[in-house]
Amino acid sequence: MKVREKEQFEAINMFGTGGPNEAFAQYFTGRSFLNPLTNPQKTALFLANVTFEPGCRNNWHIHHAKSGGGQLLICTAGEGWYQEEGKPPVSLAAGTVITIPAGVKHWHGAKKDSWFSHIAVEVPGEDASNEWCEPVSDEEYNRLEEK
Repeated sequence: MKVREKEQFEAINMFGTGGPNEAFAQYFTGRSFLNPLTNPQKTALFLANVTFEPGCRNNWHIHHAKSGGGQLLICTAGEGWYQEEGKPPVSLAAGTVITIPAGVKHWHGAKKDSWFSHIAVEVPGEDASNEWCEPVSDEEYNRLEEK
């Protein structure tokens, strides 16, 4: 369900918007917010609710790992996009689950006309790291069509 108004979105964003995602702002076009759900100091599995304002998306990026690793997205509110390099975009809505293996270049974010949240799970792996790449250009993003 598309949600244009922040107040309406807050009412359905069950894991909470959290605060501005300032630590990673340089890797996003638009504003994003982060609400950690687990403490990485206390558990090996880090989960966070990431919220994107309409039109916000993260840069292309790759989760590297010698073994294991990758990322899991559990969409919780609003509508967004996910895309792997060289593949068509995937429309996201609450209830969609995306499994991203290590080594796959991809991006994700909100649709132009909707707030969007997902729980991001960093899958544990050996020598896991994240490589941030180039932004998704406005031209690329504006070509996305409804499926």
